[in-house]
Amino acid sequence: MEVTKPDPAILATNRSVGYYSLDYFRSILRAVQMSDAEQTRQKILAVAADEIHQHGFQATSLSAILNRCGISKGALYYHFTNKLELGYAVFEENYVPLFLETWQPALNQDDPIEGLCEFFTSMCDAMVCSEAVTGCPLNNLCEEMANVDEGFRLRILSMQQKLNGMIVDALTKVQDELRPDLKLSQVAYFIVATFHGSTSLSKSSRNKELFQQVITELCLYIRALKK
Repeated sequence: MEVTKPDPAILATNRSVGYYSLDYFRSILRAVQMSDAEQTRQKILAVAADEIHQHGFQATSLSAILNRCGISKGALYYHFTNKLELGYAVFEENYVPLFLETWQPALNQDDPIEGLCEFFTSMCDAMVCSEAVTGCPLNNLCEEMANVDEGFRLRILSMQQKLNGMIVDALTKVQDELRPDLKLSQVAYFIVATFHGSTSLSKSSRNKELFQQVITELCLYIRALKK
């Protein structure tokens, strides 16, 4: 940890130890404690994200999370008041940023049409059998909780709107190359819905080939957006 020069006001205290005051050392200790607390929080989120992916939110056990993290109930409840709050945090801080980041390189390409097709094709090539069985973590959570909890529903809607906006912005940059009859917002939602549908199909059937077949058709649709 980098030690910076203390505030002169702190040095002015009579309780000094050499160059640094006792108050300064106490501030260092508080910073270390805060860092440890944040590390614990991030560990809880990472373990909870994995448990939710493997078992679903409702079947996920807080006891399993505690055991894997090696912490007490008090340590968990220091960061999250209940299981639902933990689920919200996993969704917002783990699943959504990672999910949106995976789309960004494809959408940032000069040709987002080919960028999207390469993105989906590479996903097909990289998918292993276990992923076909467990499905997309975010998609799984959306399917499970959208109709169960209003807080999750609103967060899912916000995420969907963000992704839709990202796709629309990318397609707008090359709109002159696209068919004039297109409504880009509808196109974006169709692309995402088809992608999510393909992951759900492969999971329910435990068949990677179905995912590949749907993605192949999706790429044909995306390329047909051009004039």
